Amino acid sequence: MLTLLFKNFIRSKGTKIGLIFLLIICFISLLIGQQFQQKQQNNIQEAALYQKEHIARNAAFHKDEMGLLLYYIKFSLVNKTLPLNSLAIGQRDVNPSIQSVTIRALEGQKYDAELNNPNNLLSGNIDFSFVLIYLFPLLIIAFSYNLVSEEKESGTWKIVATQSQNTFLYILKLFYIRILSLVLLLTIVLFIAVLFLSIPFNTSLFIFYTIGILYVLFWFAVCFFIVSLQKHSNFNAVILLTIWLFLIIILPATINTYIVTKFPVPEALELTVKQRNAYHEKWDMDKKITMDKFYHHYPQFAHYPLPNTEFSWLWYYAMQQAGDDDSAKQSQELESKLQQRNAASQFIGQFIPTLHAQMQLNEIAKADLGNQLLFLKKTKQFHEKMRLYFYPKIFDNAKVEKENWSKFKVETFSDASEINFLKAFLPLLLFNLILIGLGWRNFKRNLF
Repeated sequence: MLTLLFKNFIRSKGTKIGLIFLLIICFISLLIGQQFQQKQQNNIQEAALYQKEHIARNAAFHKDEMGLLLYYIKFSLVNKTLPLNSLAIGQRDVNPSIQSVTIRALEGQKYDAELNNPNNLLSGNIDFSFVLIYLFPLLIIAFSYNLVSEEKESGTWKIVATQSQNTFLYILKLFYIRILSLVLLLTIVLFIAVLFLSIPFNTSLFIFYTIGILYVLFWFAVCFFIVSLQKHSNFNAVILLTIWLFLIIILPATINTYIVTKFPVPEALELTVKQRNAYHEKWDMDKKITMDKFYHHYPQFAHYPLPNTEFSWLWYYAMQQAGDDDSAKQSQELESKLQQRNAASQFIGQFIPTLHAQMQLNEIAKADLGNQLLFLKKTKQFHEKMRLYFYPKIFDNAKVEKENWSKFKVETFSDASEINFLKAFLPLLLFNLILIGLGWRNFKRNLF
């Protein structure tokens, strides 16, 4: 019986077109992922080469003053891109994966990003996570919306009911065949992705694959519940597409609007302007006020006296530090609001399967807002480390040629955040069980 049902299913022209179309879109998404991966690798290689040449060129040109040289030199920090990121690009297409900073005021540099076509950013990337979240459900709906209703409308359901010893088991077999087809397609695509994108077999890939399966099962569970209502095919199709539209587009957009309104974030441009104004106004202030603030922030440098000259690098970098200090409140507020947004999104997403799946895929690929916030925090630590290393050399008027500039390589930040299995799997699993239970109850009422 099962073999016959599978042959009838796979022989359908609509089934073949749907599966082939989805497979082609999946391959396109893998190509887009490969392009993104290659772009990231090229950017990292170019950043390493640029930093080496940039430091050597400036060290040769500005060899008389350490302070002047450090005004120009940039040091780069890379947010490590996992191969799995090719499947779920997430926020990596809008947030920079490389931060190049000088030891001057940080707040004006933290939010620099690559120049991108805004139209491309608006449309986004058709990565595999997009195909899984948006397109797989449409094919599932197309395969499942008329499983029982079509038989009833064509008048063959009574024949099926009389010939089948267990009608409910027959319906389960119909769903099983379709579930097997989509899970097999998902497995094939991810296996190809492992080979094509050099994705390692590890825990992250296992969680990614499991969430993908649970998400596919969720949409089959939705279809199972709707089919169990024993309504007309047209009703099933309309209600399922309405559910898809609501869960995929309307509800996430509504939640995003709520979070943006609930946690208004001060513009990064406003923060940059605040920092620059705080720095520029120090040119017209008493130098002692600036130096007192600097010595209070860095008591270890209090033994460096301010030279009795109109300009000194000690005073200049003290002004730069004052710019960061004066904008620290706005900076902390921005970071706090972004953390609140991320926490609110994670909490609400637990109750919306589509949103939860998307956020978990991004989190596994280290392409979510949480990863970006950790990267910004690491950038601040990296910037502070470079400051503390070079400040004594600047204040002591160290010789430029005595510094080993070749040792300053591009550094890499690796997000060591661990994935919570319970948090990743439980919401989807619960929704699946609830919908299957409700569907089973409806079938029990109508069939037995």
